[in-house]
Amino acid sequence: MTKIAVISAGLRDPSSTRMLADKLDAAVRSELGVRGVDATSEVVELRPLAHAIMDAMLTGFPSAALESAFETIASADAVIAVSPAFNASYAGLFKSFFDVLPEETLSGMPVLMGATGGTDRHSLVLDHAMRPMFSYLHAIVAPTAVYASTDDFGDVGASGGALGERVDRAASGFARLMQACGQHERRDTFSEQLSSMEKLLGGG
Repeated sequence: MTKIAVISAGLRDPSSTRMLADKLDAAVRSELGVRGVDATSEVVELRPLAHAIMDAMLTGFPSAALESAFETIASADAVIAVSPAFNASYAGLFKSFFDVLPEETLSGMPVLMGATGGTDRHSLVLDHAMRPMFSYLHAIVAPTAVYASTDDFGDVGASGGALGERVDRAASGFARLMQACGQHERRDTFSEQLSSMEKLLGGG
C-alpha cells in the first residue's frame, strides 16, 4: 500500500489551504487508482502543532504530538505540502515545521507543492521559496505545482473550473513521478553515522 503524507499549514478553520491540500490528495489517489496503485493518505495539520513546533525550536526536543507528525512523514512514500502565502513567501509556521523536521526525512521523497493566497501576485512563492527549500532538503520535487487564489475557489463550477484542471494536471504528473520512484526507503541515519565513525576509528 502506497502511503501519502499531506501537510497543510492553513492558519484558519475552515482553511482554503486545507481545501487545496484535500483536492490534491484526492486527485493524486484517484490518478494512482487508475494506474492500479492502492494508496492511503494521512493529513498533518500544522496549526494545532504551532506551540509544539516553537517549543521544539527553542528546546530541541519535540513533543509526542510532533514526533507523531514526524513519523507520519518519515513512513510515507510521498508528500503533498501546501502553505498559505504571505508577502510572496510561505507561512512562518510552514517553514518552522521543516526547520525542526529531522534531517534526511525528505531525502529522496517525491513532493508535490501547493500554495494559496489572496491574489495571483503571490504565485511565485512556489518557485522562489518552496522549491529551493525542498531541493535543499533533498526531496524530489514534482515539476508541476498548484497555486490557488481566493478567486479560484469562487469559480470551481461543476467540473472544478480552472483550478480543477490545474489540480488534475499536477496529480497526473505526480502519480507518474511516484510510480517512477517506487516505495520510499527510509534512511537509518544513526546506523550510517555509527558505521562512518567505526570506519574512521578503524582506519578503514
